[in-house]
Order: sequence, then structure tokens, then C-alpha cells
Amino acid sequence: MGLRLTLITRHDCHLCEEMAAVIEAARGAAAFELDVRDVDADAELLAHYSEQVPVLLINGRKAFKYRVTAAELARRLGAERRRGRLRGWFGWRPT
Repeated sequence: MGLRLTLITRHDCHLCEEMAAVIEAARGAAAFELDVRDVDADAELLAHYSEQVPVLLINGRKAFKYRVTAAELARRLGAERRRGRLRGWFGWRPT
């Protein structure tokens, strides 16, 4: 399973722009798919994350909100890759 990142953001949000820049800079060091979602365009996202944007989900789980540094993101992506390998080795699949 590859890494899937979801950035929940909103228009005219400087913290969102900062987090997006950190994520884009990480593309050279880590392979991942990125989906950017506008919190204000989705009622479910708005109900869950309205006051927390930006929020970064990694493989569907909340990893960061408001800010992330390049070092924090690299560390978390490395941990997620290791977790994925362990799941493959032991045949574990999420339910």
C-alpha cells in the first residue's frame, strides 16, 4: 500500500499555504499521492475539521493540524512506510 496524503484546506488560508509548501517540498524524498480537499466545499469535512484547518491526513488518519515542519513530515512518512511493510509481512489488513 502506498502513502496517501489528504490535505484539508480552505481558500485564503496562510497556514494552509505553508503546509502545502512543506508537503510539496517532501515530494522529492518520498513517494505519495496527494489529494487536496476544500473543507468549505464538503459538509462532512466542514462538520469534522472546520476550526482545525489545515489538517493533513496520512492514509486516512489525522497526522497534523495547523503546522508541520519538513522534519516532522519526513519522520511521520517514514513511520507510515514501516507500518505498511509490517502489515504486508504479517498479512494484516485494516477493517
